Amino acid sequence: MRVLNVAFPFAPVRPDAVGGAEQILSCLDRALVEAGHASHVLACEGSRTAGRLHTIPKPSGDIDEQARETAHAQYRRLIALIVETEGVDLVHLHGIDFVHYAPATAPALATLHLPLGWYDAATWALPANIRLHCVSQHQHATAPGARLLEPIPNGAPSLARADVRRRDFCVMLARICPEKGLHLAIEAAKRADVSLLIAGEVYPYRAHLDYFETEVAPRLDARRRLIGPVQGRAKARLLSAARALLAPFAAPETSSLVAMEAIGAGAPVIAFRSGALPEIVEHGRTGFIVDSVEEMADAIARTHEIDSAACRTTARARFSIRRMINRYFDAYRSIIAERTA
Repeated sequence: MRVLNVAFPFAPVRPDAVGGAEQILSCLDRALVEAGHASHVLACEGSRTAGRLHTIPKPSGDIDEQARETAHAQYRRLIALIVETEGVDLVHLHGIDFVHYAPATAPALATLHLPLGWYDAATWALPANIRLHCVSQHQHATAPGARLLEPIPNGAPSLARADVRRRDFCVMLARICPEKGLHLAIEAAKRADVSLLIAGEVYPYRAHLDYFETEVAPRLDARRRLIGPVQGRAKARLLSAARALLAPFAAPETSSLVAMEAIGAGAPVIAFRSGALPEIVEHGRTGFIVDSVEEMADAIARTHEIDSAACRTTARARFSIRRMINRYFDAYRSIIAERTA
């Protein structure tokens, strides 16, 4: 197969990317190359891929409407060029804004990584060459009468570190933006009188910058700290050592790779009852589902009830990354064969 994976234009794709969509794309790119297929990736500068990388410049300032229009125009031109010159069989779209550069005739699969209400209304009236699918059963059930393929649940690699001793601090790994509720995690950690390490970064969106300056920064102190983004071995060590991962997400989560990674590392997840999180976190077994900051603080005090070994066993059984890859490859083959026929 010859597949072109197309990233959100403003988020670099790397194996250690922060965003879930970028992590899934990177995983598929690597799997295509390892299986002997031709993998192409279109993304912004700063990306690292296993297959052939095609890039556009990354904006240096705020990501405003002009930056979006420029990136979309560049994407439309490059997608058409790559499909024509490389004989691409399938275009796999991952960005929330994909309707602005989706191919006109080439077979395409669009993965809806984010809440369906966030997508442009044109998403539900796309031509037949573009197929859509969700990443969880909960998200799939919220589809507005659209014709979707069966969902392909996300998978996550195991980050368990046997050489790391569990310690008495909580963590939060997320983009610094309002829907992730970082200020709520800080408040819960203060109520529970535990340290909190926040691993993430602020992207140059005005709403994200304002949120950090007004809601997050004033709440930080010596025990509740922002440590910046973590990747690879550092992330594995952090999750393996944490008392719990906090996930007070306000948006209806379609899935949560970081929750899967934490459970795989043996760390309980304490999450708000948001979207698909109750599908991922088994209340009382791999963490706790809560409805308020007060309940999150109470759950932090109960993390000793969760067995780390049971978390790791559950993750291996439920969050198989190989199963996810195989299902994507099956979808690729089905769409290509359908188009050929």
